[in-house]
Amino acid sequence: MATSAACDGAPSCSVEDVLDRIGSKWSVCILVAASPGPIRFSALERTIPGISRRMLTLTLRNLERDGLVVRTSYPTVPPRVEYSLTPMALELQAALVALTTWARRHQTDVAESRARYDDRAP
Repeated sequence: MATSAACDGAPSCSVEDVLDRIGSKWSVCILVAASPGPIRFSALERTIPGISRRMLTLTLRNLERDGLVVRTSYPTVPPRVEYSLTPMALELQAALVALTTWARRHQTDVAESRARYDDRAP
């Protein structure tokens, strides 16, 4: 399913497009990591295992474009940039926390189910 192209030039996005964006692996991780308050790029990078700098940058830009993240740049030396969630993203927090809690609670069950299925596959 296409994500960013579906909204280019259109006054509204499809529900599928919005869910595709906020439901992506990295978007969920960033939104959960930024939920306590403003967070710097390097802290996000340390908090989210396996994310590349490029993917973190792209995902943050997309979340900012979608109105879920605000990027604040401070005129200090060295420059400091923080990311925080918008009220729209904060509204998502209960759902994301429930989803990640469920995933953590059932990750072993899912892994075991996959192994049983794979053992039966020809």
